[in-house]
Amino acid sequence: MSSLVLTVRIAALSFAIAVLGFAIAGARAADDLLVADFEGESYGKWKVEGKAFGAAPAKGTLPEQMHVEGYEGKQLVNSFVGGDDATGRLTSPDFEIERPWLCFLLGGGHHPGKTCINLLIDGKTVRTASGPNDRPGGSERLDWHSWDVKEFVGKSATIEIVDAQRGGWGHINVDHIVQSEKRRGAAKIVREIVADKRYLHLPVKNGAVKRVITIREGEAMVRNFDIELADANAGEVDFWAFLDLQPLAGKRLAIEAVLPADSKLLDGLKLADALPSADAMYAEAQRPQFHFTSRRGWLNDPNGMVYYDGEWHLFYQHNPYGWNWGNMHWGHAVSRDLVQWEELPIGLYPRSLGDMAFSGSAVVDKDNTSGFKTGKEDVLVLAYTSTGRGECIAYSNDRGRTWHEFDGNPVVKHKGRDPRLLWHALTKRWVMAVYGENQGQTIDFYSSPDLKQWKFESRTPDFFECPDLVELPIDGDKGKTKWVLYAADGKYLVGDFDGKKFIKDSGKHQVWHGDFYAAQTFTNSPDGRCVQIGWGRNVAFPGMPFNQQMTISVQLTLRSTKVGPRMFAEPVAELESLRTAPPIASVKNADLAEGKNALAGKQGELVDVTATISLGDAKRVEFALRGLDIVYDAAAGTIACGKYAALLPLDEGKLTLRALVDRGSVELFAGGGSVAISASHRPAADERGMSLVAKGGAARIESLEVYELRSAWRATSAQSNATLKKN
Repeated sequence: MSSLVLTVRIAALSFAIAVLGFAIAGARAADDLLVADFEGESYGKWKVEGKAFGAAPAKGTLPEQMHVEGYEGKQLVNSFVGGDDATGRLTSPDFEIERPWLCFLLGGGHHPGKTCINLLIDGKTVRTASGPNDRPGGSERLDWHSWDVKEFVGKSATIEIVDAQRGGWGHINVDHIVQSEKRRGAAKIVREIVADKRYLHLPVKNGAVKRVITIREGEAMVRNFDIELADANAGEVDFWAFLDLQPLAGKRLAIEAVLPADSKLLDGLKLADALPSADAMYAEAQRPQFHFTSRRGWLNDPNGMVYYDGEWHLFYQHNPYGWNWGNMHWGHAVSRDLVQWEELPIGLYPRSLGDMAFSGSAVVDKDNTSGFKTGKEDVLVLAYTSTGRGECIAYSNDRGRTWHEFDGNPVVKHKGRDPRLLWHALTKRWVMAVYGENQGQTIDFYSSPDLKQWKFESRTPDFFECPDLVELPIDGDKGKTKWVLYAADGKYLVGDFDGKKFIKDSGKHQVWHGDFYAAQTFTNSPDGRCVQIGWGRNVAFPGMPFNQQMTISVQLTLRSTKVGPRMFAEPVAELESLRTAPPIASVKNADLAEGKNALAGKQGELVDVTATISLGDAKRVEFALRGLDIVYDAAAGTIACGKYAALLPLDEGKLTLRALVDRGSVELFAGGGSVAISASHRPAADERGMSLVAKGGAARIESLEVYELRSAWRATSAQSNATLKKN
């Protein structure tokens, strides 16, 4: 064979291989058919209705929107144009379905039928999907979603993207719609376990994609929550959360999550008999030392606060599986002295992610009016908001350790939340004060003989969520009382309550200011004390496995003033048990020259300061405690703690105050408790200095004492872990 013929045949073969290669590459490229990538200067042939989508695709995150991520290219469909109240619709031109899967990136609000993407065939919706988020703390991340459309191949179709929802998460994000030979994105992954150990350890990575975990026993769903699940094998864990398996002990369970098809994330979950990082618990660098914080995860509103048989029960809104708000459970802790707290297993589990356990209260049904009692212990009864049902009742016959739902739930169904229970002695009936939105923002009152059947009685306007209603003696005289009604922001009314209707004496007043919210008082308190705890809102702990704290326990009293009865708040006496002796500083009857530091050289970490100062000629008195300023301004008549300030008239020219400094906050009580301020403050570990100076003239220190405080957790850590093993 001549070299010419060989060359021609090789060339022909090379050409054939090249053609085949192009054919294969073309076939692969044909696997995906682009429907829309929204990268143009307009929506092109898509029909635009309303204002929500604007005139063109969005260039990422829109004004006042959380950061949007997970889309491809530089643009996407984002109906947050003008905010969550805007509505509209995008409709594609007709196209033929040529592949078995229709895939797209999807984010935004979870409002089925209202923030959704729909596939229409012959004008009828045959597939629909909504965004994943519908609550605070959600993510604006887009993830892949796929529809199986094999049955429609060869048919003409239309896609519509709908935003018909106003208010929170009232928008939808969509990008990169393609037809494909295979499914894109996630699939249901299942891991089976036997609950033969106490805890399931869950790795958390803050900022990771939220994954919905469902745990089933057979077909029954027993737990359902979302979590920023970390890849434990890749070392991505910020902290370990945990699920207490004791209520499911010995059961065969299936753990389900929708994850990328090849994901090994569920392999990182661990069964163990001990809490994760149990030895380091309560010893973390930023852990407050005399404010209650949960072992792991987020907390907010105090709930179910009741005293029974030597124990103060504190329940609270709790996300056990993440640093941010979500998954609302009722966490549970008890104390015998309002100082040292033992965290117990979860009090209430939500029925599902869509039916969470919001705030509520608890009482002791001493006379068993409910008929729930089954043993020797008095029955404890709580009321809470089930977000999927309404106001619900649960009861406990074992000192609050386990709770059983009333079969007749919900007992009140309305637009509202946060039921507050109390016994009204004069009418011998139970009262529920509950936030309502049927007629604006109100506190609604219901009554009941048995905690089961409730009758609407009246409503008081202009209050927002988390109500409390207490009867207090004026100046300690039990024969002369007034009722105090307040809600989440701490503003309160003084008046009369006959078991049905609240009649106010005057307008609203305020004791608490600053990082303080949704406080509640204990029912059934011994010795007639009215003890209150609030949520130290905004007291955050970045980098820690826990977030947010409660305020310290205070005693509320009602005292006569020149303008009528007013509420006062002072730290409970039990906190003084944490003081070390001798005090860091102790000064009595000493002049304070202008500019002189009465606390020069004094240092402390956990500090309790009490002072009475005659202002004299001074225009200002200034404390600095671990970097936070507390300032009395004589001209303005105000006391400031950090960035928060309140009016404070002096008593015969004297300033009285008490300040408690912890690792996450400073709490100030001035004027005998007429003003209370909670201020978030995380001082550096080496910032321990203190000062007290007068400015604009001299003052006089009548008394000044500064104590270092012990940690309330030192005994609690071992005690709490031991308690968990037996409860």
